[in-house]
Amino acid sequence: MDDIETNWDQAFTVDFDLINGLSGTKNSTKRKLSQMKNMFSDTGACKAVLEKDDPVIYEFYELGAPENSGDLAFGTSITYPGKVGNEYYMTKGHFHSILETAEVYYCLSGKGYMLLENPEGDWKLEELTPGKVVYVPQRYAHRSINTGKEPFITFFTFRADAGHDYKTIETKGYRKIVVEENGVPVVRDNPKWD
Repeated sequence: MDDIETNWDQAFTVDFDLINGLSGTKNSTKRKLSQMKNMFSDTGACKAVLEKDDPVIYEFYELGAPENSGDLAFGTSITYPGKVGNEYYMTKGHFHSILETAEVYYCLSGKGYMLLENPEGDWKLEELTPGKVVYVPQRYAHRSINTGKEPFITFFTFRADAGHDYKTIETKGYRKIVVEENGVPVVRDNPKWD
């Protein structure tokens, strides 16, 4: 597929399939397990999976919005079903570089949760199913977690100059993780948190 160039100074349309979240005219960024191996709490289970395969955990569309305060960045995020050990597949998650930036996610299909956490340690877990919107307030890191059997697909938008701070999450993780116990999602303390 050729990535069609977008002119942000004019009106334009972009296609996103409501079932699979994919675009026929834009290229996505894919995150494989090897790129996220430190995000999962069970390093032994992660190593065992990587010895056999390097699955795509999630993908998303960055449409290249100019980083101006008056522009909006938007796209879809597709988190695939699966687990590493008993921990569900998830996105890396991020703070915004401009911490005082909110974001909105609208669930198109699948089901899962948005894990939110601010620098002071307040955290929340919001369930998302098709038709539900989660408002991510300023100062909260956020991560999508797929607890279903189908791809968990959300549409997102935020101010284009907000930036992404992945490094804080890569070094510290989140205080909480979501794992499957007895067939249901359960929140646990992250054993890697310090």
